[in-house]
Amino acid sequence: MVTVDTGSFLTIVVVAALAALSVSLLSRRIAIPVVVVEIVLGIVVGPELLNLAQPDQFVDFFSNLGLGMLFFFAGYEIDFERIRGTPLRLAAGGWVISLLLAYSLGGLLALAGIVVSLVFVGTATATTAIGTLIPILSDAGELRTPFGTQLLAAGAMGEFGPIVLITLVFSTKKPLASAAILLAFIALAVLAGILAVRSVGRGWEMLERTLETSSQLAIRAAVVMVFALAGLAASLGLDLLLGGFVAGVILRLALQGREVHVLESKLTAVGYGFLIPFFFVVSGLKLNISALTQQPRELLKVPLFLALFLVVRGVPALLLYRDVLARRDRLALALFCATELPLVVAVTTIAVAEHHMRSSTAASLIAAAILSTAIFPVLGLRLRGDRAAAATPATI
Repeated sequence: MVTVDTGSFLTIVVVAALAALSVSLLSRRIAIPVVVVEIVLGIVVGPELLNLAQPDQFVDFFSNLGLGMLFFFAGYEIDFERIRGTPLRLAAGGWVISLLLAYSLGGLLALAGIVVSLVFVGTATATTAIGTLIPILSDAGELRTPFGTQLLAAGAMGEFGPIVLITLVFSTKKPLASAAILLAFIALAVLAGILAVRSVGRGWEMLERTLETSSQLAIRAAVVMVFALAGLAASLGLDLLLGGFVAGVILRLALQGREVHVLESKLTAVGYGFLIPFFFVVSGLKLNISALTQQPRELLKVPLFLALFLVVRGVPALLLYRDVLARRDRLALALFCATELPLVVAVTTIAVAEHHMRSSTAASLIAAAILSTAIFPVLGLRLRGDRAAAATPATI
């Protein structure tokens, strides 16, 4: 029987609310992503400082639900209709270059004894926090610009690629068997997607009517799809995060061309209003800050990893987009692409649990990711200046 620490649970919920309040109060002065505040406040109330909350089985359960919903939104945010063609081609090429850079530099760090596994560190550094950036980009008017289209494509690859690697490398000890199972899962997911598209096409009017009633059928159906695919992935020996991600992609495709603002609003309320903040606050609770403060060498890893983010994700943006974006915009794209946090937290959590990463290295990576999320988007927006207001709206 699982015991419930109601004090810790309440503290986490209160901290999540305080994080949102803090960001709202500061939004007119500086654009700080709420996930940064959630993790920082989680550290403050956690065992390392005030010790007001402790992670336990009950808390971990809700944290895992939040992680699943986070990956659902990562899949849902990919608008294939908008990014297809040149943006997606450049994004795919850029991520391949990022991966080569990440594994090469990760290999050097492993040889020097700075990290344990080049695969896990490399995968963590080859990500992009596009889900975290979207609210900031939307407020700045960037999402409707050609620059926004290129960034959405690059961010989509920066989330999709690492998730596939998480599944292939992290989930099983046999890569070939994992690849075969992954193909089977994709086949089932495609079939589910086709059925979802056809079902929504026939029954959308009925689903839409429930959005303003107590039954909330559309929301319940979406939640069922998320956890059904997550459960299927887990039962096949794959990472359950892949299930959440695929569910988001399927829902986006199923709703293509329909008015979904109300549905998105309600799903966002479920995910970002409760479950996803829970995951980030708990990540702060578990962060091994003492390992950074007690060993100066570990603290020096933070700027090292921050620079690594810029090199791994920034260099492809500077190289591949010369015919598409001006130099100033390429620098902005490099900064936005180098913004990393949610997937870094996810990868390090899995890696530490599998004993492929030291907790001190995970803390350094997460600290660097927090800094990237707090600094790089602000610099990127300054480089863009008022270009968003003057730009021609992107073709969707």
